[in-house]
Amino acid sequence: MAVFEYKARDEGGNIFTGVYHDIESLSELREEMEKLGYALVKARRRKRVSRRKGKIKTAEVVNFAYRFAGMCSAGLSIARCLQVLEEQTESVPFKNRIADIRQRVETGSSLKDAFGKHREVFSEFFLGMLEAGESGGKLSSTLDMAAVYLEKQADMRRQVKSSFAYPIIVGIMCVAIIFYLVAFVIPVFSKVYEQLHVDLPVPTLILMKLSVVVRRWWPVVLICGFGCLHIVRRLFKGPKWRAKWDAFKLQMPVLGRLNRMLVVSRFIRTFSMMASAGVPYLNALDVAKVVANNQTVEEIGAALQEKVEAGNAMAEAMSRYELFPPMIIQLAAAGEEAGILPEMLGKGVDFLDKDINRNINSLLVKLEPALTVFMGTIVGFILLGVYLPMFDYMSHLK
Repeated sequence: MAVFEYKARDEGGNIFTGVYHDIESLSELREEMEKLGYALVKARRRKRVSRRKGKIKTAEVVNFAYRFAGMCSAGLSIARCLQVLEEQTESVPFKNRIADIRQRVETGSSLKDAFGKHREVFSEFFLGMLEAGESGGKLSSTLDMAAVYLEKQADMRRQVKSSFAYPIIVGIMCVAIIFYLVAFVIPVFSKVYEQLHVDLPVPTLILMKLSVVVRRWWPVVLICGFGCLHIVRRLFKGPKWRAKWDAFKLQMPVLGRLNRMLVVSRFIRTFSMMASAGVPYLNALDVAKVVANNQTVEEIGAALQEKVEAGNAMAEAMSRYELFPPMIIQLAAAGEEAGILPEMLGKGVDFLDKDINRNINSLLVKLEPALTVFMGTIVGFILLGVYLPMFDYMSHLK
């Protein structure tokens, strides 16, 4: 399908311009204009912009939402806002997507439908807030709320990644040191022990066999490793294995409590933001369970929808699940009594985010020495296997 920019004349002789999407040819465009009672004066095919190439960063979406909200509150039309944002955006992939959205809006598409063509960039939460703002006549405020939400989510992800950067680096260094010892150090000692004709202990024999496998069969090992990784990823994309993995993440040792707090934070913040923007509770729950990105939480969200639709209070429905902290349930109950449920849940999730920060710091305090001990144990085992025959040989010389 092509996109045409056209100039047409109405029955009163007035000239106007526009953009027409998803049409095959110029003759078809002329027919469509005639059906509407217009005479086509001039038209040219517009090159469609690419929508899929290039990755869009979350920071770009946040910046876009803030600027979009500011221009809308200043009284600019939506099409004009999108045109200005398209001109000001430096990222070519994002510029192309904004251009496509603007073209759809100019031809009469709703904001949700226009942005919905780019769900790989704009989340279900963002689309829901757009729909609420457009239908409720408060687009600028809902866009501003969406930008705040996206910024907080991005900050949370950034904090989690930066907090676990050190343990990951230590783990990578551990693997690199082990590989170096097995691939380059052990073969040197193997040649020495072969010349000395000494009996080798079991740890040394294991390391020598491992060294042979690593040096001679490393391409096979590498291919098998990537193959297994690919198979596992394919399995976990299926609903059955994904459900098991999502449930395990919430109950796993050490990290289970942190995972539970993270998914609850995403779920509650999404619901509270959308509800405060005027989205009905059932629709807000529908989006929140998707944003949580955990199948167990999706099932709980669906159950909450059923209970709320049946007339039950939100706090009462949430209290039936151990996933939600008591503080969140108590604030939900107080909010429902006072008629300010979204605001109370928003305060509750702010407290929850602080608990997440404390939990991360506590985990790091325990994880860093544990990694050091683990790394020392592995390297110590390798060195013990390397030097045991040497000690045995020296004792025989005495």
